[in-house]
Amino acid sequence: MKRKSLSVIKKTLNFYLTRLKDPKVKKLYNIFSNNLATSDVVNKRIMVGVSGGVDSLSVLFFSQCYAIKHKAKLYPVIIDHKLRKESTNEAKNLKYKLKKSFGIDCKILSKKIPKIDKNIQSYARDLRYDLFLKECNKHNINYLLLGHHKDDLIENFFIRFLRGSGLKGLVSFYKNIIDYSGIKIVRPFLSISKKELIIINKKTFDFYVDDPTNNNDKFLRSRVRKLLINLDKDGLNFNKFYLTLKNLSKSDQVIEFFVKKNIIENSKYFKKDKKIILNQSFFNNPDEIILRSFSKAILLIGNKKNYPRGKKVVAIVDSLKSSKKNAKFTLSRCIIEKISDSVIIYPEK
Repeated sequence: MKRKSLSVIKKTLNFYLTRLKDPKVKKLYNIFSNNLATSDVVNKRIMVGVSGGVDSLSVLFFSQCYAIKHKAKLYPVIIDHKLRKESTNEAKNLKYKLKKSFGIDCKILSKKIPKIDKNIQSYARDLRYDLFLKECNKHNINYLLLGHHKDDLIENFFIRFLRGSGLKGLVSFYKNIIDYSGIKIVRPFLSISKKELIIINKKTFDFYVDDPTNNNDKFLRSRVRKLLINLDKDGLNFNKFYLTLKNLSKSDQVIEFFVKKNIIENSKYFKKDKKIILNQSFFNNPDEIILRSFSKAILLIGNKKNYPRGKKVVAIVDSLKSSKKNAKFTLSRCIIEKISDSVIIYPEK
């Protein structure tokens, strides 16, 4: 290796390790490192989603530190949604800045898309996860790190609340580690506020990209964000709110325990035929347990990433419970057939 290359590597290493000596940076790194240890990431390949915001750059900084300390392989990825004319240049500029100034080589992922007029942010999220998933599978990566923080957690709760979500939806963002089509998504900063990450950003990379859509009232998330800012000014204690969310999450875990119990005791999965048979006792449970159990069965047989829409599930479950006659329904690429006291779920051809 050339002397110049060694010098650049040494300078880069010094940049990261020196900043870890700062007490505030070190404190947050310990939280980050502990979350990764919990998810068994040690000495693994790690993908990091980089948007250029203070949250993703904080995760990127600590991921680089972690990779240096544990000799892990880092795959930083920038998603170009191509939903705005400026997005491609923004992605290229971010890649250039991180490479030139901090020795991090990001890969830009994008996909040609049709014109989108409705549910733009939902489409962007699905596109983002699909691109992450394909890249993870391509490089045999099992862990994806994202920069979601406490503010995102609270925003998501309010968004789900306004959309009429049940308990599962309200706390869906609470877990630090979730499984997504065989990939573990790790969100190490769900207990950390954006204000704290801004402080860390100033002590590390000292730059970030402000996404203009964050201030666009066209999107529900932007309107909710402004609402929360006003509530904060009026004295709403978000630490207490976070505690409430934590307690709701515990209630959700109790329900999930009985959902698992219901599936084990009252259903049988035939892998070869790819079908599930539900016995009569499957439906002799509280509504929430039945709905979740039934949705999991549909998700397995339909081989889809997302759960079926709640209203459709409720309607079919009510029909299965109330009807004494044989009946047949379709949902999420599945056939649901009631025969006598049993319900059979199998793939739609």
